[in-house]
Amino acid sequence: MRSVEDQLTRVTAAAVAPRPVRVAISEAQGLLCAEEVVTEAPLPGFDQAAIDGYAVRSVDVAEAGIVASDDADAPGEHVVVVLPVVGEVPAGSRTPTRLQPRQAVRVETGAPLPTLADAVLPLRWTDGGLSKVKIGHAVESGDYVRRVGDDVQPGDVAVRAGTIIGSAQVGLLAAVGRTRVLVHPRPRLSVISVGGELVDIDRAPGPGQVFDVNSYALAAAARDAGADVNRVGIASREASQLRDVVEGQLIRSEIVVICAPLGGTASENIRDALAPLGDIEIDRIAMHPGSVQGFGQLGRDEVPTFLLPSNPVSALVAFEVMVRPLVRIALGKRKPMRRVIRARTVGPIASVRGRRGYLRGQLMRDEQTGEYLVQVIGSSESGSSHLLAGLAEANCLVVVDSDVDEVQTGDEVDVLFLAQRG
Repeated sequence: MRSVEDQLTRVTAAAVAPRPVRVAISEAQGLLCAEEVVTEAPLPGFDQAAIDGYAVRSVDVAEAGIVASDDADAPGEHVVVVLPVVGEVPAGSRTPTRLQPRQAVRVETGAPLPTLADAVLPLRWTDGGLSKVKIGHAVESGDYVRRVGDDVQPGDVAVRAGTIIGSAQVGLLAAVGRTRVLVHPRPRLSVISVGGELVDIDRAPGPGQVFDVNSYALAAAARDAGADVNRVGIASREASQLRDVVEGQLIRSEIVVICAPLGGTASENIRDALAPLGDIEIDRIAMHPGSVQGFGQLGRDEVPTFLLPSNPVSALVAFEVMVRPLVRIALGKRKPMRRVIRARTVGPIASVRGRRGYLRGQLMRDEQTGEYLVQVIGSSESGSSHLLAGLAEANCLVVVDSDVDEVQTGDEVDVLFLAQRG
């Protein structure tokens, strides 16, 4: 029986990230930037108002506000400065405006600052006058002004290679005039189900038939991991037809996932059918559920190909442990594994000695202490490990070491976060 670590070493050694591609910035969200985006022009490109108000020379309003009285027992005098308003500059204005001493110009947020103005008075510090404005508060030079290059200067790196492009990065790319950016693309992943008992969900299953759950569930898991997914659906168990389907996906994919019966002669038939495409090993991995699984590199390009068990829960857990890290590495992620935390159990946990357990659980947090608590859903020992409804309720996987067959209430265990719901 091969250890989880040994199998993961084999799997991750086969990871090949797709070549970076240049995409429109609107399509880059969630992807890893593959270049240093260097700014060619300052941002902002001109001095502009950072707030609605009045552009002024700070020296002209220096006296506005409270002035201490010569008499210590008398209240200070509130000085109001009045300036004529000689114009208005809206955002987007292309007409140069010059401010003379002892004048004010009304400006909108983002408007070019008039020549000689060195500050903007917020509207709330004035009476909002149109022909003349009463000012009750002084400003310093540079107050409420965005100077040329305050954000980035020419030659600055706006977005660094290895940065995940989120909404802020998309906005910054747009701000510096980039329409396209080089990114690590999503790896293409194909999902195939194999089984004579399977029917698609748009058909009513007959006697002995069941819906194809795996191709839908694994396609969703692959999308959650960040892959560009092609759900092939159900493939025939007949050797030549199965081989043709898989060969067609090897041409278009960086990763192929096949769900099929892996016990007894069924696994031998699948392995024989795929043998002309390359060697794929079906082994017992020291984990549960999903201990029986296969992996190999098929086709001319040696595409990483997984054989996962037909049981939906086992398939999803095996995907989480083995396939998801490969997807994340192909995306260029520095930390391809899920975040692991320590949590205290709220009940006993039974596991299988000799195999690392990945058990469905609900992770909670104590409101008073902030401590993480976890409760296992179902039990592999009671035969409920196959129930998909339990996995749907889980928000984590509880990891139980292979040398442990029982965890006591109150013991600490490792917990893998799954995608958060709600």
